Amino acid sequence: MSAAPETQMPTNITGEGKSSEQETTSLSKQYDTPLGLAHTTMQELKDRIRLHYDLASDYYLNLWGEHIHHGYWPPSSPDLPKEEAQINLIRLLLETSQIHTSPAPTSPPLKILDVGCGIGGTSRFLARELAAHVTGITISSKQVQSAKKLSDSSNKQYPDGEYIPFGPGKVRFIELDAETLGSYFTGPDDKFDIVWISEALSHFPKKDLFFRNAFDVLKPGGKLVLADWFKDEGLTQEQFDADIKPIEDGMLLPPMCTLNGYVQFAKEVGLEVVGGPKDISQEVKKTWDISWSLIQNPSLWAFAFSQGRDGIAFLQAFRAMRRGYANGSFRYAVMGFAKP
Repeated sequence: MSAAPETQMPTNITGEGKSSEQETTSLSKQYDTPLGLAHTTMQELKDRIRLHYDLASDYYLNLWGEHIHHGYWPPSSPDLPKEEAQINLIRLLLETSQIHTSPAPTSPPLKILDVGCGIGGTSRFLARELAAHVTGITISSKQVQSAKKLSDSSNKQYPDGEYIPFGPGKVRFIELDAETLGSYFTGPDDKFDIVWISEALSHFPKKDLFFRNAFDVLKPGGKLVLADWFKDEGLTQEQFDADIKPIEDGMLLPPMCTLNGYVQFAKEVGLEVVGGPKDISQEVKKTWDISWSLIQNPSLWAFAFSQGRDGIAFLQAFRAMRRGYANGSFRYAVMGFAKP
């Protein structure tokens, strides 16, 4: 894959910036584009997702940091920096799934599979905090290389798929289509204590297949830890067209599910609910206020424009995210499951 253009991002994009919709939309309107981008085949959709992350991962790191996921601002801490809020979300997932953050010293290291690992921020956190052996998988070769670079302080340039020591644990990263994980991890040592998936399952065309694969690669008693976004139940066609369709188009998503749809998929394969589902839409929606202010940068819009309609539709979807949270048509939840 080709690398992202050498568009320079400002070095001071670290704060939350302006929050007013009126103040932040003029730039995006210069590049307004029709939505409704159809995916003619599921393979085409996967290829577009892969290309998106190959091209955009450096921008994510610059703008949002190593944890490419929502922040969680509980009512008691509404003004936390986004970096702390992102760690809060990880800790909430651990708590919801009843995973102890201080394993017994005599216990064997936890084996964790981080599905849709991005550039490895969560993988590294879990390796450090849980002294775990974490395998991160992503469809993007660019993300694999970025994750390895960010994890390898010794600059030994570990081969792809080889564990890198990180704190008391270790991490490794593999380029892999998550739909094939059930056929990839088949050896006697390929069973995991935890399968972790945060904001990636919404990209998968065959969500029921993921739950079957997760069940297969978990050890008995193992946990599936999940965070994702959903469409609300019972939306009218008008609500769907206004709020959800622009998100599906811009974020390169197949049809979105409801929260209850995920729970049903899990139960059908034999997983048991151990935590949640917990709707935290109000506690995470600030993510998109911050994101919208951060993307008001000419070089980012120029980069998106150079990528054609997919690039512009992606940035335009940020407004739809904010609108969906405000209207209640777009939801966010965390949950945990266990294999009996």
